[in-house]
Amino acid sequence: MGENQNSCFRKCFTDKSNLVTHEGSHTGEKQFSCPQCGKCFTKKSNLVKHQRIHTGEKPFSCSECGKCFYQKAHLVTHARTHTGVKPFSCSECGKCFNQKSHLIIHERTHTGEKPFSCSLCGKCFTDKSSLVIHERIHTGEKLLSCSVCGKFFTGKSNLVIHERTHTGEKPFSCSLCGKCFTGKSSLVKHVRIHTGEKLLSCSVCGKRCTNRSDLAKHERIHTGEKPYSCSVCGKCFTNRSSLVKHERRHAGEKTF
Repeated sequence: MGENQNSCFRKCFTDKSNLVTHEGSHTGEKQFSCPQCGKCFTKKSNLVKHQRIHTGEKPFSCSECGKCFYQKAHLVTHARTHTGVKPFSCSECGKCFNQKSHLIIHERTHTGEKPFSCSLCGKCFTDKSSLVIHERIHTGEKLLSCSVCGKFFTGKSNLVIHERTHTGEKPFSCSLCGKCFTGKSSLVKHVRIHTGEKLLSCSVCGKRCTNRSDLAKHERIHTGEKPYSCSVCGKCFTNRSSLVKHERRHAGEKTF
């Protein structure tokens, strides 16, 4: 019998409920369910944290800026944006991150690992959040809406970036030319214009692209995939920008 198993059998608890919860970590049983959405958890504490999403309760606030969070761990991570501390570094390239989960996702760019695959089209992703956002392309689900114009978005980060079009905020600036951007990813893409860096290549023809979205668009030339469909006439497109231009024609908007 292995050392880990022995240490587990010796683990003791002060009451039966804690023992039952612990045993659930071995069996995979999730006995605590959310009455609002039905999602289940192995620990009651995780259910309590989850329910704050429904109640809107954010008991942990940042002493620097006052921003509030559902969980203490999220506050700890947020605090690093003020201190600049990035305790997690990549062993391959030395790049540092303020969250371990971001490091794990980054390391997959070196290994090529994409453990999350879409059950509908088979496309694979390095992280679960990217898969969830992708799956909404198939379902048409858009859960988040802009408080200013009501436009819906599949991901929270896309909503945050969109809202900056209303506020005019552009917090990411290029150190080479000073141009500012609403999102960090846009800045990263822009910087490659200065450096000429093209990190990503097409597996079919070898064409190199400066960013992942451009590579994905290009690869659809080979696959024939058109994941963006018009809700009015059903016409499909290889990229979202073409769909947006097309839909404006239905709305009578000028597309130039």
